[in-house]
Amino acid sequence: MRERFWERFSLQELDDEEWEALCDGCGLCCLLKLEDEESGDVATLNVACQLLDIDTCRCSDYENRFEHVPGCTKLTRDNLAAFHWLPASCAYRRLAEGRKLAAWHPLIAGDAQRMHRKQKSVRHFAVSECEVADEALEDHIIDIIPCQ
Repeated sequence: MRERFWERFSLQELDDEEWEALCDGCGLCCLLKLEDEESGDVATLNVACQLLDIDTCRCSDYENRFEHVPGCTKLTRDNLAAFHWLPASCAYRRLAEGRKLAAWHPLIAGDAQRMHRKQKSVRHFAVSECEVADEALEDHIIDIIPCQ
């Protein structure tokens, strides 16, 4: 990868390896969401996708995730704006908004565990969707993001 690529190039100029390296591995985008059909508001749950390894905050089957989870998020350079629910801490969102990467981001800190120690990942609060009944999902809402 090019040196400090996130500071020197736009998101559109990144190659696939650099794009993937921007993911800090927080797991926040792997939390289930419920969209209110009337308002368009998005409720984020503390319930993680069945494929998320909550301890590592990484997908357990990244290459085949769309086969197992058809609603899985595929964030690309072209559809980034559609994901208004991405957390403010997300590297993709931060760079798209002209902000710098957070000090705890693995590319800055040189340490993939710092984000977990700073409690910026889902490791300290998420539960697997395998442990939550569908009828109990609304009991797990942790945030509501207004439609923009």
